[in-house]
Amino acid sequence: MRLLLTSILYLPTAWAIWPIPSTYTHGNTTLWIEPSVKITYNGAGQVLESPLAGSQPDPHSSHSLQTSLNSYRPSWSGNGSATHQIVSNAIQRTHDTLFGKLFVPWKFHPRFSDFEPDCNDKVFIKSISLQQNATDPADILKPALGSVSEAYTLTLTEAGDVTITSSSSIGLSYGLTTFTQLFFEHTDGGAYTSLAPVSINDAPKFAWRGLNVDTSRTFKPMVDLYRTVDALAYSKFNRLHWHVTDSQSWPLEIPSMPELADKGAYIAFQKYSPEDVRALQEYGSLLGVQVVMEIDQPGHTSSIAFSHPELIAAFEVLPNWDTYAAEPPSGTLKLNSTAVYDFLEKLFDDLLPRLEPLTQYFHLGGDEVNLNAYNLDDTVGSNSTEILQPLMQKFMDRNMAQIISANFTPL
Repeated sequence: MRLLLTSILYLPTAWAIWPIPSTYTHGNTTLWIEPSVKITYNGAGQVLESPLAGSQPDPHSSHSLQTSLNSYRPSWSGNGSATHQIVSNAIQRTHDTLFGKLFVPWKFHPRFSDFEPDCNDKVFIKSISLQQNATDPADILKPALGSVSEAYTLTLTEAGDVTITSSSSIGLSYGLTTFTQLFFEHTDGGAYTSLAPVSINDAPKFAWRGLNVDTSRTFKPMVDLYRTVDALAYSKFNRLHWHVTDSQSWPLEIPSMPELADKGAYIAFQKYSPEDVRALQEYGSLLGVQVVMEIDQPGHTSSIAFSHPELIAAFEVLPNWDTYAAEPPSGTLKLNSTAVYDFLEKLFDDLLPRLEPLTQYFHLGGDEVNLNAYNLDDTVGSNSTEILQPLMQKFMDRNMAQIISANFTPL
């Protein structure tokens, strides 16, 4: 066990890249990088040349977060503008990481070892060339699964020339992320890599790479959701599955039904406005992280009862909640109610058009339905699968039809 722990502790810095690329070779020559290094972008009919250092605010900084979002806000008139902003954003984040977020890798080496390179006679990165060899599709900000190549190549020569190539702006951003992971902070200041020359060919193994975040059971402030998107992008994930509502609370504001969040949230300030939702979608879209929202149903909906008690069966049964639900509080949408259908129609008519510009997908939940709850449903009055199965099919068919008609792929 001690040998295993020691081996893990002293992992080579070569494996600081995450996830490990498809193919990766490197040497042991040290190169340094300065904020003034020139970076050029050629692709999608555009040419960009600028120093790596930028004038835009740090998008990771909570106090300037909204300013960053406004600076990066895309124009929806075409994919050329979106491509430019994805690449510009990636360049700025590369600067922020290299010159503000690196660390001294002392845990990667035996204690008290002299592992850092000599600061004399430094050789610096001379140039970073971003080459996009195809035009981004029109839906680059909300690509369908597998519609955009996320593959990239990265080469770093011993002379200090860097070339990153991809057929998409998202692939270039992944390449820049990998580039930052080659570098560490020196205790005397500055950023260096001891791995030149580097050759990487990388592509994702899985088309859908996501994380499920639940904001009903435990509310997450917006700054934490932004940090989550940052972490996903840094690990080259491409989906944030936002499980926004559940039995415990309804924090999502629906303008046509303000009572849902006004009465269903834990407390008045723990709510997500339409502006919050849009901002998170925009933030993610520039990092290749598509925000996919889920409103679970027909189960996991008892928080609706705080504003619409007539729609929920078996609400907050105590003490035997476990007879009617997988977890407390119990409660499920009634399964054979026209009032429930009208409610869902109004809910989705409000929500879906606001989500559609920046996502292809919507999740309808459908898990952990407790059949006993329908014994207490005055529109059903039975827990028999022979009765419930056709009603459940009708319920889901109705929801899926509305989702599809709004140009989503239902999940």
